Amino acid sequence: MAIDYGRVRTGLAVTDPMRIIATALATVETGRVMQYIKEYCAREEVDVFVVGDAKRMDGSPSESMQIIEPFVAALREVFPEKEVARVDERFTSKMAFQTMIDSGLKKKDRRDKGMIDRVAATIMLQDYMRGVRG
Repeated sequence: MAIDYGRVRTGLAVTDPMRIIATALATVETGRVMQYIKEYCAREEVDVFVVGDAKRMDGSPSESMQIIEPFVAALREVFPEKEVARVDERFTSKMAFQTMIDSGLKKKDRRDKGMIDRVAATIMLQDYMRGVRG
């Protein structure tokens, strides 16, 4: 499961058991995301959480890390048996928006920030899977 954690909304994506394709799952209010993940993990097999590593262009941590790090710590506490992997999330929102344009979505639909979050999480998960496979 990939998690594009944000101040207001959090985008989630998952993959099939064979880890072939990443799929957008949901956008959840950030205040409710931990409960959503608990409920999802009770129904579905999740062995790795992939969380974005928010960095500036020079590689230093961005301001978003102030909210992401406590979430990652809570995730590790709630799910100590599961791996938490970090991936560089620079440009994922821009890539998500461009993907939406390339797929032919109407301008009105591209304004859905929740969709951008879901697509960004999907891109993060695809990047993670590509890195694992080598």
